[in-house]
Amino acid sequence: MLENSTILITGGTGSFGKKFVRMTLDRYKPKAIIIYSRDEMKQWDMAEKYRDDQRVKFIIGDVRDKERLSRSLDGVDYVVHAAATKIVPTAEYNPFECVKTNINGAMNVIDACTDKKIKKVVALSTDKASNPINLYGATKLASDKLFVAGSSHLSLDQTQFSVVRYGNVMGSRGSVIPFFLQKKSEGVLPITDDRMTRFMISLEEGVKLVWHAFEDMLGGEIYVKKIPSMTITDIAKAVAPEAEQKIIGIRPGEKLHEQMIGVEDAPHTFEYDEHFKILPAIHNWSKDPKRIKDGKRVPENFLYSSDNNKEWMNAEELAEWIEENKDKIGLI
Repeated sequence: MLENSTILITGGTGSFGKKFVRMTLDRYKPKAIIIYSRDEMKQWDMAEKYRDDQRVKFIIGDVRDKERLSRSLDGVDYVVHAAATKIVPTAEYNPFECVKTNINGAMNVIDACTDKKIKKVVALSTDKASNPINLYGATKLASDKLFVAGSSHLSLDQTQFSVVRYGNVMGSRGSVIPFFLQKKSEGVLPITDDRMTRFMISLEEGVKLVWHAFEDMLGGEIYVKKIPSMTITDIAKAVAPEAEQKIIGIRPGEKLHEQMIGVEDAPHTFEYDEHFKILPAIHNWSKDPKRIKDGKRVPENFLYSSDNNKEWMNAEELAEWIEENKDKIGLI
């Protein structure tokens, strides 16, 4: 589907964007990938890596600016919406800015893509959007609802919107693994709560889920990747097995456990080999055989959270991953 196409990715200089560009160029040989983001220095650095590849193009712009976004979509076939304000404490202390990017920006993407007749749009979500307790999660839940409803037009030859949802990206900038690596030399790792659990996913898995969404979607779906959980204490043990673990308490807006599918979504959720799919209750889409395909409806009161997960990653497995990816951690 993506072969010889033009793809625009918002927030394309972030961790996901960098991996998506590299993997998609190698796998699908698109005509062009356009990086749309507001940080000129990140674009400069990324452009240096692709100076000999004319398929990678860069546009300075913000999803808050609908006019600029619309102009940038000329000739584009597919869009990945990855731009977001996503650091939980930052959102708590700067709520207006978080809403402007994550909600108003989502509305601009939907309107501009619809007006420009983009074929398909996939928006990135987060486990924090399910039963949110912090502003970041609440804005991403609102964004998810906007993208799901964005496909409410009558004709399937118009723009289709879907969402992919997954957990913490291992080794990404600002995440716990590079933070613990920085603290390792001090001999003490700060642990918010020793009961805490988190979903874990690699960037490669995240990119492949987006690819699958593009291939499978008809509009309105939320794709949830099946991924392992880890305890925060095992993450600390994998990074620095000899370090002391000091309990410091949960930060503002932080959860003890994360959730990707709530019991309220269970009646509209279907299971597949490597993922779940939440279908919208609106328009009876959750009963549409074309959207369900070979999925199996999950049990009543089904809950997919990081503490009740069937799949777990242990400290030894994460330590092995860290060793294999040590040159990329904090840079991806």
